Amino acid sequence: MLVRLLYASRAADSSAPAVDAILAQSRVHNTSCGITGILCYGAGTFLQAIEGGRMQVSELYGHIQRDPRHKDVMLLAFEEIQERRFGGWTMGQVQLSKVHQATLLRYFEKPELDPYAVSGRASMALLEELMATAAIVGRP
Repeated sequence: MLVRLLYASRAADSSAPAVDAILAQSRVHNTSCGITGILCYGAGTFLQAIEGGRMQVSELYGHIQRDPRHKDVMLLAFEEIQERRFGGWTMGQVQLSKVHQATLLRYFEKPELDPYAVSGRASMALLEELMATAAIVGRP
């Protein structure tokens, strides 16, 4: 049973090395657990979609909720899926500093990432658009 979970959180430490460490750890861990996904980060806020087996995704989300590197963890969406949308990525990353402001304005009140202020559907639509426009960077 495949599922997709979408959540938002704020970085306890928003320095580049701290964010890079989160990405590096997720890539190593996620591969062994069969988890794929995409991480969008900007202005201290994470928006992440994770896909995989129900138990593995649930365990990972529980770990994220307890991880002191994340605060204000909020579940935005959870669904059973027939296939992965982000299957080609162990954890693709979007650098919002390189995303056109008009893209963010399409989904948010201001040209900044604020998944706390919109629906889970709007946040997922942003991630899908970023994937379609090749805004994802990092290792597949």
